[in-house]
Amino acid sequence: MRADLHTHTILSDGELLPIELARRAFVKGHKALAFTDHASLSTMDRIIDEARKDAELAEVWGIQVLTGVEITHVPASKIDMVVARARKLGAEIVVIHGETISEPVEKGTNLASVSNPEVDILAHPGFITEEEVELAKRNGVYLEITSRASHCKTNGHVAALAKKVGAKMVVNSDTHAPGDLIDTATALTIAQAAGLTKSEAETAVLVNPYDIIKRRRA
Repeated sequence: MRADLHTHTILSDGELLPIELARRAFVKGHKALAFTDHASLSTMDRIIDEARKDAELAEVWGIQVLTGVEITHVPASKIDMVVARARKLGAEIVVIHGETISEPVEKGTNLASVSNPEVDILAHPGFITEEEVELAKRNGVYLEITSRASHCKTNGHVAALAKKVGAKMVVNSDTHAPGDLIDTATALTIAQAAGLTKSEAETAVLVNPYDIIKRRRA
């Protein structure tokens, strides 16, 4: 069953309470979910603390819910410091907002992110380079294939380089609204549309997210 490790709630720019998002994900068939609201030093303490309370509530339903952040628009030179702060506060999943084609993310963000083994996922990394993908592989940073309309145009580029180098991928929804959640079949279709084989898609959707969870909850 599906796991989605990149979602947003009203704690940043999403439309649902964390508990509402968890409930909808559970009903849609998700087995695991991460709350990863946009965060920087200004909001990180509050977001992690508040999200954790609903994550604990939601696990009553049998869905595994992790508390995390998507570190967003932080200067590339400060990413290591902000990631360390997130871990100190108890973030289980750390996502970095990559150099997407649709937002003015600082150049160098992708490189800083894939150089840090404490980063779990580089989200929608746009025109990531082969050298950066090599670093992602070396440091265990997973590259995201996204279903989000504003970011998915470079999925094929990301997938092609990840396949060439052997870097690991995950498929996430980057949910902001109820209709953004996707089921397992849709996630597999998105992965294959990006150029993954059926087997590669199944690994990205059904195996790799749980490897991240296992690493962070060992």
